[in-house]
Amino acid sequence: MSVGAGSAPLQATALGPIGSALENAGLTAAQAGTAEGAIRFVIALVAIWVVGRLLVVPLVTRAMNRRELDEHAQNPLLMLTKFGIAFLAFAVAFGFAGYGSFLVSMAGIAAAGALAIGFAMQDVIANFVAGVFIYTDKPFRIGDWIEWDDGTYSGTVEDISLRVTRVRTFDNELLTVPNSALTDGVLKNPVDADKLRLKFVFGIGYDDDIDRATEIIVDEAKRHPDIMDDPAPSVRLTELGDSDVGLQSRFWISNPSRADFVRTRGEYVTAVKRRFDEEGIDIPYPVRTLEGGLALESGQSIVQPAE
Repeated sequence: MSVGAGSAPLQATALGPIGSALENAGLTAAQAGTAEGAIRFVIALVAIWVVGRLLVVPLVTRAMNRRELDEHAQNPLLMLTKFGIAFLAFAVAFGFAGYGSFLVSMAGIAAAGALAIGFAMQDVIANFVAGVFIYTDKPFRIGDWIEWDDGTYSGTVEDISLRVTRVRTFDNELLTVPNSALTDGVLKNPVDADKLRLKFVFGIGYDDDIDRATEIIVDEAKRHPDIMDDPAPSVRLTELGDSDVGLQSRFWISNPSRADFVRTRGEYVTAVKRRFDEEGIDIPYPVRTLEGGLALESGQSIVQPAE
């Protein structure tokens, strides 16, 4: 009897206010303890989830807006934020409900599973991490023209996710590129700034007037409406080839895009070629001189060697 008398106060002490109220309502101590744990779990879970959705999610959204992240980039990050809130809510609810030992066991199982999954999904995880870096560093945006793999691939970015980036080539092909391929090497974004410098080498003959050709190249650059006056176009003699003198034209365009680049350069080069033709400036083509002779089996030559 003494043991039973001592156990009742212990059970009553183990119960909280909710459990005590349920026990007074007619439930046994065990039933009251179980029900109290479930109620405390639900209360903690709902409270943390609501607080997270009302406070944390808006804070994360404002932080992403300050960094001027695109909407397509915000959506997966918001999903990760909500997942983190849910995980935290479950973890705290387990502890608040007195399920601490169960939570520890679940954490151990989750850690072992995460280790196994990590080994099996190294590439996926690498692409995921690379996607996070793309969102934070912003080396390019949707609509940008990019080149990578030493210029082997290029195109316009159509979509960015946490695992892959989709790029539309200029042949209208869609490339699905793992994000790690865009972060592990050098990536070129020609349209990241508000202007782009272009270069083109005009080859003229050795007998042509270099100063006059330079004037024409600069004059046609100034005439083109899409070529900037500041910085001013310039010309440098950069090559002395086998059959021509190379004059490199350097000029700038504003608000560049792939279409602007192709169209502007094409129109400009056409205008310079037309002026060269009008003023008699030659654009020579390579000339190769073959020397030697051919001999018949009898030893009689049919081509005389060049002197």
